[in-house]
Amino acid sequence: MTLEVTEKLDRLSPIERLEALCDRESLTLLRSNVISRRMGERAVPGDGVIAGAGRVDGRPVFCYAQDPSYLGGSLGEQHADSIVRVLRLAGRANTPVVGFIESGGARMQEGTAALAGYARIFREHVALSGRVPQISVVCGASAGGGSYSPALTDFVVMTERANMFLTGPAVVREVLGEDVSAAQLGGYKVHEKNGVAHFVAADDNDAALLVRDLLDHLPSHSGERAPRWRPAGPPGYTPIGPVPDSDRSVYDVRDVARGLLDGGRLLEFAPRWARNVVCGFGRLEGRAVGVVANQPKYLGGVLDAESASKAARFVRTCNAFGLPLVVLVDTPGFMPGTKQEGLGVIRHGAKLVHAFAEATVPKVTVVLRKAFGGAFIAMNARDLGADYAFAWPQAQLGVMGAKQAVTIVNRRDIAAADDPVAARDAHAADYAEAHLSASIAAAEGYIDEVILPDDTRRRLCEALTTLDAIAHPAPGVRNIPL
Repeated sequence: MTLEVTEKLDRLSPIERLEALCDRESLTLLRSNVISRRMGERAVPGDGVIAGAGRVDGRPVFCYAQDPSYLGGSLGEQHADSIVRVLRLAGRANTPVVGFIESGGARMQEGTAALAGYARIFREHVALSGRVPQISVVCGASAGGGSYSPALTDFVVMTERANMFLTGPAVVREVLGEDVSAAQLGGYKVHEKNGVAHFVAADDNDAALLVRDLLDHLPSHSGERAPRWRPAGPPGYTPIGPVPDSDRSVYDVRDVARGLLDGGRLLEFAPRWARNVVCGFGRLEGRAVGVVANQPKYLGGVLDAESASKAARFVRTCNAFGLPLVVLVDTPGFMPGTKQEGLGVIRHGAKLVHAFAEATVPKVTVVLRKAFGGAFIAMNARDLGADYAFAWPQAQLGVMGAKQAVTIVNRRDIAAADDPVAARDAHAADYAEAHLSASIAAAEGYIDEVILPDDTRRRLCEALTTLDAIAHPAPGVRNIPL
């Protein structure tokens, strides 16, 4: 099979994209035959966009797909009217909306009318923010407003043949003299690392299946609960299994999460962006939850400007749609240094603090190994608003690690000792025992309970069951991106 034939099989038509998303025979088209006023001719269905309503696992959904075969999928006045109609219907029906995006941007032949059409679409996206799930699937080249529109939605999926950019390679070459390909400028490898794309799918079919999976973790609107599945046990290992004995050894926190979640399934959000924090959707006893976890495998799990922004956005999204939050903590603190200060780590860290503090959904924190400094607070500390705060027996909590602390607290004693290194280690052991242990934190009320790793899943399920009454978000919660 040639590469060209393979690409044709992987690439669906607009109507096929909508059919791949919706349950069999559930798709009904809207505005299927309109006139393009500006072009003065009968357009293909929807003037370059096909809109419809259907069902995903039996639940209603509105959807649309742009048609690149008609004027490059460019957006004109009638094209915009179709999308605005779908967004407004989704708002009135309190139903998710999914858009398959492939557009050259504003239609040159229609000038300002096309730009005004984008403005109307943007306004509708913002009006729906935090009310119903909005998902964009970028299937091909999407330029200008065709990239802004997805960025205003809750989730962005890109296929591996997709590109997104405000200005294309030709304009970049003419204005800046940079010779760059579309993939280098705005391919999926670019946007999965900068946080523009939250999920990447191999092709159109995989993207539709991914969206169906994502919708299964979300409610139809902010006033109801997400679908609850039949409970399933985690894989055959305990959450402590992947965690090494040495607190200086790394591990993959996703393995810990999989050891807790139903079926070991974690639908990870933006896995290539800010890899020192892991965010994703899973289930506990059939209940959909959002997971936020430090990732010791990357930068030791330290928080920095990018990871704080990523986690804050995810927390706000879960809060907007009533998903309980499970927070797994193993972090040495915030990243120090001139680079991070220059990037505004204070501002971005404050976003994460604000997101957890304002969240009204159930929030349960488990400290796995360590939680130091400002990151102890930012990762949903009990006094920031965690409904339950647990810690494993080996966990340490405090202002900083013992060795760093005693170089300040006991610096004179250490400097005067015959063997400063041995003196530092001795003081560090005493400091850790007196100030950093999980039992001390529990005794002082900063941790609700020290729990055994093997008992973590049960305690999480019990905690969320007791908190079910507050699982809905507060009225008016919005999810406008920070």
